[in-house]
Amino acid sequence: MSPAPARLGLYVHWPYCARICPYCDFNVYKAAHAQPEALLAAMLDDLAHWRDRLGPRTIHSVHFGGGTPSLMEPAAIDAILEQADARFGLAPGCEIGLEANPMEHERFAGIASAGVERMSLGVQALDDASLKRLGRDHDARTGLLALESAQHLFKRVSLDLIYAREHQTPEDWRTELETALGFGTGHMSLYQLTIEPGTAFERKLKRGALTPPTDDAAADMYALTQSICAAAGLPSYEISNHARSRADQSVHNRLYWEGEDWIGIGPGAHSRTGGFDGRGREGAAARLRPDAYITGVAEGDAHEREQLNAEAELTERLLMGIRLTEDGLDLDRLFARTGLRPDPNGLERMTAQSLIKQTGSRLVLTESGRAFADHVAEALIPDFGA
Repeated sequence: MSPAPARLGLYVHWPYCARICPYCDFNVYKAAHAQPEALLAAMLDDLAHWRDRLGPRTIHSVHFGGGTPSLMEPAAIDAILEQADARFGLAPGCEIGLEANPMEHERFAGIASAGVERMSLGVQALDDASLKRLGRDHDARTGLLALESAQHLFKRVSLDLIYAREHQTPEDWRTELETALGFGTGHMSLYQLTIEPGTAFERKLKRGALTPPTDDAAADMYALTQSICAAAGLPSYEISNHARSRADQSVHNRLYWEGEDWIGIGPGAHSRTGGFDGRGREGAAARLRPDAYITGVAEGDAHEREQLNAEAELTERLLMGIRLTEDGLDLDRLFARTGLRPDPNGLERMTAQSLIKQTGSRLVLTESGRAFADHVAEALIPDFGA
């Protein structure tokens, strides 16, 4: 008997930002050059193309990311949700989430009325000096006003912060994190600042104009994050994500981490579908530039597609699945999908170093291993060229 089809999520990439942050390496463009009407029309057509390609499926989560999707008109959000429901059907209790900039807090009521029930609010820091260094266009007061508004309007709210920032010490982070926990959100996304290639921060670092905390200080901040959040009742369920309960966790992000299906619309959006019917798993990436995406949808050629072989699927599942700190990676499911298993030597080394443990068919990071999740995953990838 064939396995049941995976749950399906929908990712909507709105690529426009009022200001591009110096640490961001996402596919984003200045809002001054936006083509909102043409882009919306292309997204709606793209949804129709996906329905034709996949056939009847039900959508279990919708996530508006970017970019700054809180810049979208509520009518555009509503149109995408209506089309998704008409083409696929939204499952009962479907999670509908959106990433928001605090500067758009006066737009939150309209966003809620369009159907969004979960907001991820990019506050990022709680003091003005840090926000300025991060290139944010809001101050701390605006961030807290936006948080208050979001908690009033949305069923679920995630407070997003960045740590290991320039000039930040572990004690600074302890104070900031404890303050943030006092706001009572059911979910927090706490990201360690990384200097990504091609970003303004990378250029500053090369010039010697940026001095992030040392690796040891960053590791101390990570350990503080885990212990303080756990003590406050928000343990991590993924390396950077903490939730008060299973109901507070991100349904959409779990689709990624657990290897379920999702389709992406919008410039640069990625998709993963299939692998449960013997045809193999397919990856797709939409054209990056908004004008190219709009043209591509009109021509029926908006996505570059590839068949993922078993080796690629194993690699992706190891890198993503190991991040789930409470559930870990199901090795039996992994083998059923790929016919492959993690590298036995790597598994032995990571176990001997107390970075990972096996419980039944599941591989789970130890508490000390969580700070080295990427290293652990890479060690488990077999040498396919051998």
